[in-house]
Amino acid sequence: MIRHARMPDAKIIHRLLTEFAREGLMLPRSLSDIYETIRDFYVFEHEGEVVGTVCLHICWEDLAEVRSLAVAREQAGRGFGRHLVQACLEEARRLGLKRVFALTYQETFFAKLGFSVIEKAELPHKIWSDCIKCAKFPDCDEISMAIDL
Repeated sequence: MIRHARMPDAKIIHRLLTEFAREGLMLPRSLSDIYETIRDFYVFEHEGEVVGTVCLHICWEDLAEVRSLAVAREQAGRGFGRHLVQACLEEARRLGLKRVFALTYQETFFAKLGFSVIEKAELPHKIWSDCIKCAKFPDCDEISMAIDL
């Protein structure tokens, strides 16, 4: 079951994201940041337990980012990540957004969902305010992908 995250989910979301961030597979998010943006998060609940999460971050009037996608390792390969991203795309359509992008290391996964590789230069400068805080800036090795809705 996919649902919007609630405050009690924040620590579970943080734990999921931190596990992958430690391996360099995604950017870390502080617990306070998760609390501040909890309305942007979805969770995947399986057998009463939160096993996945994703965030839809609105960037501009016609653009959003799928970020912080994580599924517990023991649940990988079951389609939970795909369903989480699809929930974000449905919300983006409902909001009237025209494009959704992701910065990722998982090109094949996002390609299967209809995303295409784009040049980072296609993204508005406003996006780069988050990048400046990243330890990998300016040598980012993430792949920019987008889908037009």
